[in-house]
Amino acid sequence: MAADLQAKYTKLAQEYSKLRAQNQVLKKGVVDEQASSTSLKDQVKQREQSLRKVEQEMDSLTFRNQQLAKRVELLQEELAASEAKGKKSKNKGDSPSRQGSQQTQSVFDEDLQKKIQENERLHIQFYEADEQHRQQEAQLKGRLEELEIDHEQHQARVDGLASKYMDTIERLQSDKARLEVKSQTLEREAKDCRVWTEECQQQLRKCQSELNRQVKKSSSVIQEKVPFNDTKFSDYNSLNVPPHNRRHQLKARDVAGQALGFVQDLVAALLNFHSYTEQRVHIYPLDSSIEPISPLNQKFSQYLHENAAYVRPLEEGLVQLHQSITEDTVTVLETVGKLKNFADHFTSYTHFLQKILPYQLKSLEEECGTPLCTSSLTSKNQELQSDMKRITSVFDKLHSYISLLALPSVRQDSMPQSSSSAVFTQLAACLHSLHDAVKEMSTHYSQKASLEQELSTITQKLRTTNECLLASLGSLTSSTGKIATFFSNNLDFFTSSTGYSPRGGAGALNPLQAESMLGNKKKASDYMHAIRKPRPESVPYREALLNRRVLTSSTESREGLTQQVVASQEKIARLEQEKEHWLLEAQLGRVRLEKESQRIQDLERQLSSALGGGGCPALTSLEDGEVEERGAGKEAMLSTSLVGMLTTTPTNEEVGDEESREQLIKTHYMARVGELTTQLQVSDSKAVNFHAECRALAKRLAIAEKSRETLTEDVKLANQNITCLQDELATTKRSYKEQLSMMSDHLCSMNETLSKQREEIDTLKLGSKGNSKLLKKGR
Repeated sequence: MAADLQAKYTKLAQEYSKLRAQNQVLKKGVVDEQASSTSLKDQVKQREQSLRKVEQEMDSLTFRNQQLAKRVELLQEELAASEAKGKKSKNKGDSPSRQGSQQTQSVFDEDLQKKIQENERLHIQFYEADEQHRQQEAQLKGRLEELEIDHEQHQARVDGLASKYMDTIERLQSDKARLEVKSQTLEREAKDCRVWTEECQQQLRKCQSELNRQVKKSSSVIQEKVPFNDTKFSDYNSLNVPPHNRRHQLKARDVAGQALGFVQDLVAALLNFHSYTEQRVHIYPLDSSIEPISPLNQKFSQYLHENAAYVRPLEEGLVQLHQSITEDTVTVLETVGKLKNFADHFTSYTHFLQKILPYQLKSLEEECGTPLCTSSLTSKNQELQSDMKRITSVFDKLHSYISLLALPSVRQDSMPQSSSSAVFTQLAACLHSLHDAVKEMSTHYSQKASLEQELSTITQKLRTTNECLLASLGSLTSSTGKIATFFSNNLDFFTSSTGYSPRGGAGALNPLQAESMLGNKKKASDYMHAIRKPRPESVPYREALLNRRVLTSSTESREGLTQQVVASQEKIARLEQEKEHWLLEAQLGRVRLEKESQRIQDLERQLSSALGGGGCPALTSLEDGEVEERGAGKEAMLSTSLVGMLTTTPTNEEVGDEESREQLIKTHYMARVGELTTQLQVSDSKAVNFHAECRALAKRLAIAEKSRETLTEDVKLANQNITCLQDELATTKRSYKEQLSMMSDHLCSMNETLSKQREEIDTLKLGSKGNSKLLKKGR
């Protein structure tokens, strides 16, 4: 599980680094596009200016070309006239005519130059006057448009106000008519109410008289019929079962469910706050020359790493409290035993805050002592120190009030019911103080983070941690505000009377009485459920008798069979003994038969030697029969008893039957004793080996038990680490999601700006193309 979490975390970090690289590329592209767009705008402006200059030059050149064309025509005409005159005066001298033509030509040239200069000056004056006229006309047109727009706006406002006033007048007129109708209806209803009041008074008089009569009658019946009034004395009345307020129970369960939701949000916010604080302690140093983490901060980080062990039980305790409040229970301070568990968990968390407070203050002091800490950061750290002290003191007050509220469920008469409303009021005020303190700390920390953003040595990791820490403080502020508002809105319910009291209305509810009442109620409900439960069908009487006879006969037959089995077992044991005896006798008889056969063989050998080797067929057949009998005798049955099988070796000596029998039995039993001794030694050696193996297995079992215990503790620690890692992963995922959403929004906005800039560039390009076409056409 931890490897999967580490792989997922690594994958998220890789994706985040890719997105950061892409973001840098996009930023660079945006900057380049902005620079290109500004350069394009400058080029467009320059081209427009050059275009205006070219248009002016073109106009002046056109005018000059026209003047020069006219002048050329005049000169051509004068040239033609001079040529005609030259032909007439050919006879005259050349020099005087040339001198006269040169003089006239120079005069014409000077005149032409002056005219050209004068035309240029007039053209320039005309162009400047035209441009000034155009500018004034454009200014006047813009002013006219602005005045028209203002006129339209004022006219729209006047029209709106007129319509609004007309609507108001119409509404007031309709309201006036409706109120007149309503006043008339109210007058009629008032008349009807007077009549109905008189009738009700008459009925009330009748009811009072009837009730007085019934009270007198009931009093007389009580005095005559009721010998003992158990509500008269408080000692007797305390034994009565109080009535059950179901509506109060439903409201209490609803309020507990809402409080559970708010506390779950608070627990999540506290977990995130402590986790991000631990991360900041690890990564705070802004300079690489500074030691990464001091021993004090390392100890502080270890304590912060244990925050889940103190924060999680708050949610679990409130869940148990919510589960203990049901519709069928009595919910008052004296009967809510689970509130004591929640108070104990809150006490442990308060002690945890008190334990880490000195480390928090010292850590902020170390931050102030770093070379890169400015005076503004030092002031913000001092404000955060005061905020942390204030929050710890507020949690201490909350712990005191919650412990006071949980005290009546443990010890009777520990706190009067009249004081509980004051405790609830102080608790609500303390919750509001907690919300204010957390809000103020969030503001100070936001200012501190903004100051750290301005430092040049801040890392991206610290920037991200600050953002996550600010987000957790925001959620903590929101959850504490919700809890304070919820408690203030339900303060009347907490301080109101529960409605649980003994009959007669006097006195308060004793926890023991509530316990007994709930126990009796449960017994009554179980009894009603039991009597309403359908009973199984009973067996008919005749069938029951028949079954009893069958059972009796089967019992008797079982006893008889048991006796028969015992007798059979005894008989089998006796037969086994007889079998052993006859097997031994059979072995002895076989030994005797072998001896007799050996003796007969000896006699036959002696007889054959005495007869000289001759024999008769009858004797041969007899010998064959004896040999077969000996062979059959040798194939004796093997015994499976402890006595075993007797074996003999042929001997040439003649011994008596008794001695040979005793000797054979002795030899057989000695051999059997030797075999049993060998088996016993083998069994002893095996038992010793088994004993050694058992001892080794016992040692291994003890080692395995110890390893199992250590592994169990390791598994618990691993589970705690997994929960912490899951919390860290959830917070990291949430922060990454927030950052990705912010980056996606930023990218969307950048894309929109890029698209707008591209559209502007396209429009400028189209405009420049149109202007170039106009220039070409003008040329």
